[in-house]
Amino acid sequence: MRAFVLAAPGEYAVQEVPAPVPGPGEAVVDVERVGVCGTDIEFFTGAMTYLHQGHAAYPMRLGHEWAGRVAAIGDGVDPAWLGRRVMGDTMLGCGACRRCRRGHQHVCDKRQEVGIRGDRPGALAEQLAVPATSLHALPDTVDAELGALVEPGGNALRAARATASGAGDRVLILGPGTIGLLTAMFVRAAGAEVHLMGATDRSLAFARDLGFGHVWRADSIPDVPYDAVVDATNAVHLPGLAVELVEPAGRVVYVGIAGEPSRVDTRTLALKDVTAVGVLSASPGLEATVQAYAEGSVDPRPLVAATVGLAEVGAVLTGKRPPGAGLGPKILVDPRRN
Repeated sequence: MRAFVLAAPGEYAVQEVPAPVPGPGEAVVDVERVGVCGTDIEFFTGAMTYLHQGHAAYPMRLGHEWAGRVAAIGDGVDPAWLGRRVMGDTMLGCGACRRCRRGHQHVCDKRQEVGIRGDRPGALAEQLAVPATSLHALPDTVDAELGALVEPGGNALRAARATASGAGDRVLILGPGTIGLLTAMFVRAAGAEVHLMGATDRSLAFARDLGFGHVWRADSIPDVPYDAVVDATNAVHLPGLAVELVEPAGRVVYVGIAGEPSRVDTRTLALKDVTAVGVLSASPGLEATVQAYAEGSVDPRPLVAATVGLAEVGAVLTGKRPPGAGLGPKILVDPRRN
């Protein structure tokens, strides 16, 4: 089969590699769509922390936001999975440790992460092998495009829920990228007033096109009470700003990760009686995200700027926009394209 292989920072090729064979408990999926995200770019540049911690190494196959159809199953897998349209959890815990037994496999010390950690090949290929226990069935109303947006949506849904916001609340989201905009959609669906802070004219204009009327730059954020602030960026100074901006007794949610340590003044955190929440992984939010997409309460499709083939992934990872791409922040890949 064809797969996108990253051999070293900036070195890549679409190669013919052996097609996966399902082991016991595994399913092989025909991949229909894959999302390219910031983590993939960090591997492409060599900046990803896992490379320096020994959790990942080149060569590697990227791709952890995906949807497809089950083509084969291994021993011990329910045959009902065959032919089903699915997406999959990125985080694969060991299943035996205390965290896994408590349902927190996404923070298992021994976890694999599809296309990211532990030598588990990703979905930027025509086929993908994953444990059947990681699969989530997709209803007919959630097509492949929506299915590939479930994984980032799960992170965003968890961030939105962590704000504990609803009607009468005001939430400020820092960063109108994919996760920030998805978080804004879930917060809006819960009935809260959404404000977004961004840095470029294009991203702010796109947020307005999505119906978000309260869109600001850092120097124009209005002085109003924010019951929650979500940092969905990789900017090292914004975690501290979130604590400064949030209303006393409010909540700050950190779903973005900076490239170097950020500083939060815990005196301010304590004196304002602020609750701080960190969000890693979509795992606990996947089923609810599928349901939200199926019901139409959140529609992330406008975020997709273009869909490309495997041969175009390298250019996307360098930051090039595909010809004719829209304003949205998300690029999807169809591995079946030539």
